[in-house]
Amino acid sequence: MTLNALAATIAARKDADPESSWTAKLLSQGPEKCAEKFGEEAIEAIIEAVKGDKDRLTSEAADVIYHLLVMLTASNVTLGDVLAELERRQGTSGIAEKASRS
Repeated sequence: MTLNALAATIAARKDADPESSWTAKLLSQGPEKCAEKFGEEAIEAIIEAVKGDKDRLTSEAADVIYHLLVMLTASNVTLGDVLAELERRQGTSGIAEKASRS
């Protein structure tokens, strides 16, 4: 499954019955709950990275990506929006890009 396919599946669940879909249930709880869940998954990934457990980190990273896409969907931000921003930043030093935000 590609990121685009996953993002499309998540978007399609936005209007699904929350009783029949975990994604729909998360989305029905709003951006705040989706952000909270994303944060929890990110912390779990950090823990596995520090422990050096490649298999667990791989699993947690998949959870992080899924929950990031759910949070974006709940906030009406598409994967395409994020990819366009990455494209805009391409070829710019990370230090220069960060300095331009101040």
